[in-house]
Amino acid sequence: MTEREYNDCVDAHADGVFRFILKNLQHEEDARDIVQTAFEKMWKNRASVVQQTSKSYLFTVAYHQMIDHIRKNKRMQLVDSFDEGSRVGREVSPDLKKELEKALQRLTPLQKSLVLLKDYEGYSYDEIGEITALNASQVKVYLHRARLQLKEYVGKLENII
Repeated sequence: MTEREYNDCVDAHADGVFRFILKNLQHEEDARDIVQTAFEKMWKNRASVVQQTSKSYLFTVAYHQMIDHIRKNKRMQLVDSFDEGSRVGREVSPDLKKELEKALQRLTPLQKSLVLLKDYEGYSYDEIGEITALNASQVKVYLHRARLQLKEYVGKLENII
């Protein structure tokens, strides 16, 4: 990977990686540190990184950095609300955002990561498997279970409203 390819990768993927880490950690400074460390590792290993796989490489490094951070700091609690600066494809009411965040909080960190990688970032099962060190079958099973939990939680909300 050349310096120009590295800079193109930074321009193309920095926001996506940051959003992914921020959605998981809900702590902006920690997310910035993790993303910076991921780009630093990519820079150091640029000789072995192929431009076509740079996005996957970057998300993999950032994901593992995030897991290490969670384990190191033993921070499993998440903030109650989405960061209003985060980009969302469609406008969602603030109450619905809070309820969706509550639903995501009920998931394990792995389940939450899988849901965000698949449904928010649009990765394939194989790509998610590479990022999380799971095989595609495990990704499908864990993602299915996470979606069932989300569906159950949302279903309870519909009964209340």
